[in-house]
Amino acid sequence: MVNELGLFYLGGMTVLFFFWAYGIVSFLLDLKNKFIPKGKQYLRGRRRLKEEKRREEERKEREEQLY
Repeated sequence: MVNELGLFYLGGMTVLFFFWAYGIVSFLLDLKNKFIPKGKQYLRGRRRLKEEKRREEERKEREEQLY
């Protein structure tokens, strides 16, 4: 038979499990909706800057070859 302390323990563990599960789901949703898009945006920006730098260097080489 379960006494009052056992019921209190089971209730407390249920509440703690709810917040633990909520935290994991919240973290996964944050990853999906915030961090992964920001990471992709950062990488796109880095690639774009690298491409612009390469184009600028090619343009300077062409100018130097003309003179």
